[in-house]
Amino acid sequence: MTIIKEIPSKETYAVRQPVLRAGKPIESCIFEGDDLETTHHFGLFENENLTGIISLFSQINSIFAAKNQAQIRGMAVLDTHQKKGFGEALVKHCENYCNENKVQLIWFNARTAAVGFYKKMNYEVLGEPFDIKDVGEHYLMYKKL
Repeated sequence: MTIIKEIPSKETYAVRQPVLRAGKPIESCIFEGDDLETTHHFGLFENENLTGIISLFSQINSIFAAKNQAQIRGMAVLDTHQKKGFGEALVKHCENYCNENKVQLIWFNARTAAVGFYKKMNYEVLGEPFDIKDVGEHYLMYKKL
């Protein structure tokens, strides 16, 4: 059985570290704003095991005109559980949450390898690739809700 529920930021580290910060210290899994009241972390559990995570930050990107925006950060599914639709389920869960809370636009910095995944869910690339220090090449992506 698969369920998605809100979890504390510290619980995300078990997936953030091996997928997004492999070989780096656990402290690299702490994101600025993780523990703000406006930040929400969701975990996908398969048979009660945490296998995927996504974090939703109330964050305005001035490039976009929308007044109510959310930024997705730290979306990850354990390697052994990828290609099962879990990533898509996590993103859709965030979209539903945003729709319920009158958020008009979701944006994020997507790793180059993940751009195709997000395009399948109708996210658009804006601008040229850029490098995030110690993480790699990314693209700004967004979707109007």
